[in-house]
Order: sequence, then C-alpha cells, then structure tokens
Amino acid sequence: MPLLGSIIKKAIEAGAILNREQDHLAQQEDQLRYLLETARESAFGKHYGFAEILRSSNIQKAFAVKVPFHDYKRMHESWWQRQLEGESGVSWPGNPDYYALSSGTTGSSKRIPVTEEMIRSIRRAGVRQVLSLKNFDLPPSFFETEILMLGSSTDLEEKDGFREGEISGISAGNIPFWFRSYYKPGEEIAQIDDWDDRVARIAEKAADWDIGALSGIPSWIELMLREVINHHGLKHIHEIWPNLQVYTSGGVAFGPYEKSFRSLLGKDIAVIDTYLASEGFLALQTRPETDAMQLLTDNGIYFEFVPFKPENLEEDGSIRQDAPALGLEEVEAGTDYALIISTVAGAWRYLIGDTIAFTDTGRAEIEITGRTKFFLNTVGSQLSVQKLDRAVQHVEETFGMAIPEYTLAAVRRENGFHHCWYLGSRDGQDTGKLANALDQHLKEANKNYRVARSKALKGVRVRVVAPEVFYAWSEANKKKGGQVKVERVMNPEKFAEWEDFANRLGENQASPANS
Repeated sequence: MPLLGSIIKKAIEAGAILNREQDHLAQQEDQLRYLLETARESAFGKHYGFAEILRSSNIQKAFAVKVPFHDYKRMHESWWQRQLEGESGVSWPGNPDYYALSSGTTGSSKRIPVTEEMIRSIRRAGVRQVLSLKNFDLPPSFFETEILMLGSSTDLEEKDGFREGEISGISAGNIPFWFRSYYKPGEEIAQIDDWDDRVARIAEKAADWDIGALSGIPSWIELMLREVINHHGLKHIHEIWPNLQVYTSGGVAFGPYEKSFRSLLGKDIAVIDTYLASEGFLALQTRPETDAMQLLTDNGIYFEFVPFKPENLEEDGSIRQDAPALGLEEVEAGTDYALIISTVAGAWRYLIGDTIAFTDTGRAEIEITGRTKFFLNTVGSQLSVQKLDRAVQHVEETFGMAIPEYTLAAVRRENGFHHCWYLGSRDGQDTGKLANALDQHLKEANKNYRVARSKALKGVRVRVVAPEVFYAWSEANKKKGGQVKVERVMNPEKFAEWEDFANRLGENQASPANS
C-alpha cells in the first residue's frame, strides 16, 4: 500500500469530517453581511446605501429592495469600466489584479474582475473538492498520481495594472505551491497559447506522466484524449494512463458527451461535476450517489434565485427588475431558476446567465438546466437546454450513436416555424428517422412542445455533421480550447452564419419531420 497515498487519504478523510456539517442558510446570511461590510465604502456601496442595509432588521430583504439586478452590460458600463480606466474602490475595495475574459457562448468577450479574495475563494473551493474525494472510495494509490488540468493558457496578457485571460488560465496560474508537484501539464506547457500546439506537447509527454485525474471542458478533454491515443497508436487512454480514475468536468452538462467520452476509456472512471464560471467557483459535486452539485454557500458568494418564467424575463433574456428573487430558504426542488450572484470580486445581484434547478434543497444541491438566453420558446415550446440534452441522449440510446455536440434554432421556413437541428456525430443515420425520434420524444416529454407542434411549430429538420465542424466553428469565432462552449440554441441570425459555415465544410442532407 503506497505510504504517501495512505497519509494523504487519511488527511482528506479527517478534513472531510471537520467540514461535514453545514448550515447553508446561516452561511448565506453571513456571506451577504461580509460582502456588504467589506464594500460599504466602495463607490457602489455608497451609491446603494450598504451602510443603511446593514442597519436593517432583515438585510437580505433590504438588499433585494435597494440594489437592482445587473447583467454584464449594466455592471460593466456603470461600474467596471471605471475600474479598467484606473479608478480604485469602484465595486470592491482596491483594484482587481486580474480580469477573466469570458469566451463562453454569448458573443464577444467580457472582462470579469477577479480580485485576490476571489482567487482565495477559488483555492478554497479546490481544497473542498479534494476533501470531497473521501466520499468516492478511491484507493490510496490514487492520491500519489498526477492531475492533468486542460484549460486556457496561463500566459496572461499584461495590461495597465492588471493581467487578463480566461478563468481556467488565471486559476491554474495561482495553484497552491503544495499542489504543483501533482499538476500537469506543468507550467511550461500550460503557458503555450496555441491550443493545438499545447495539446501536441501534451501528447508527446503523455508517457512520462502517471495521470490519475483529468479536469476540463468535456469537448476539449475528448479532443486531447484522441490526440494522445492517435499519437501513441493506442486502443484507449488507459493503455498509457492505467491509473486514470477520475474526471472532473466544469460548467457544462456532461450527459451529451458521455457516450463518445467513455468510448476512449479502457475501464470505468468516476465523473465528478464542478461549476467554475468566470465569475467564481459556484458549486461542486460532493458525493457519488448523485451528479448534482452543492452550492458553496460559505465561500465569498451570495446566491439569489429568480423563478425562470416568461413573466420574469425581458425579450433579450435579461431579468425584469420587478421579478421576485428568492433566498435559499424559499426555493423548491425541480423548479428552474435564473441564478443571481453577489461576490468578493464586486459583482452585485449579477445575472450570471445560467439556469439551475435544486435536486435537494436541504443540501443546497443543484443541477445546471440551461442558459437564460438559450431557452427555446419562439413558438411556445418552452425547451430548456436540459430538456434538449435529454432528447439528444434519447436519440443516442435509440440509434446507438454518440452525439457530443449539437445546436438548433427556431427558423421560419416556407410554411411556418421549424426546429432545425445540427447533430455532431461520427455515426451516420437516416436524418428523417432522427428528426422523427427527436420530435416524438419531445412531444411525449413536454406538454408545451406538444401544444406548439399542433399549432405554430410545423416541423423538425435534422442535419448530421462531424463534431469537428463544431470545434472549427469555435476556433473561427472565438478561441479553441479553454472555457469555450458551443451554443446549444442560436438565434436566427447566428444560425444563418452557422449554416453558411457548415455548408462550406460540407454536411449531410436534411430530412424533415413535418406535422
């Protein structure tokens, strides 16, 4: 039995025992009070009367009344732009050391402030994640292996008084000193900006490493694994990393990737979900009985939840200012909520853009159900990304396919609106049958969709393209690798650009499922 591994595992078990009991409601009130007290003398705190809120008998309700919701545009134009121009103490004391460039799914890059306190918050979340491994019954030998973290480059761009890059690169550049001997690909390779070059170097070095865990966005981890397998002429990744036992994904549902991902393995591994966004480390999976994630309620972030209903939303997907915001004590399991956060990086009542649902309110466990702007409701179908994911997984199971990527839009055709799907798969199938399978599953699973199909939604169309078309799209429009995610739902204008792009790369014939 490995001595070091046994010692580390016992330390983790002891730490997990110490961190087991949590009063999430009390922790959230404490976090809000800390945030308000710390930022009361900031320009934002003075403008919205944080001192007065703190004197209130119910600071949570007073906070919700006095401070409006902010999306990125409002927060940036009114406050964060002043920080970027050098003003100190705008929405948080001092000036941020970093800005996270968000290159996710909603257009041009955003600059999200990352303070030193947020760096510490992310580190604490990482420690919490390590402590939670005690629950996954891993052998002591696992704790002597290395972890490969595939994010964006740690070679950040120097600006006037701060550095900027993607959050995965910022966090990887600030890992604790005691963790560096376990961290791969190491500082030199992690600084390579070109994603293809970085993955090529990983493939070259792969045989020198004893990888026990992987961490990163599923689509890019899968491409990296394929490169390693191809480079060394392997049947599966366990031929070179026999001790690989854990994969932690982040900020994106693993379900659509599961079949193609597991096809690259030689044996089963534990998949652990985490929720690291540009705005902070929000939640992580702490136990193997569920794939839900526990909100980090004591780690520098205060959460609010707006019921995700049409009456609470503007047309652009932002939250109406008169929408009700619920605290953790008021939420119900199984209901979709738009997630609102206030943080130690100076984000206040900030619409992060994700929708979540609680699976266990007592444990504060959630699952990500979609994006506020990727809710497909053009003709009343009311489809969240979670419902779309489940429809795609149904098609995978029905036809024995792996479909790691997809996108769709509601597009007006000659006889009315159609849901036009692009499925990313290496497995060819009759697209008419695929369209009918998607259509029938959604009719059976969702009443609103079934009603829409009897009225304004006239049909479903499917095209199948190679997954590489999606990766090429990401590279052409944003940046390959890192935190980049493909849009699941596009607006008609973006979808027209996508179709033109896919046509130029070549795609299969569409077959409709009409009403």
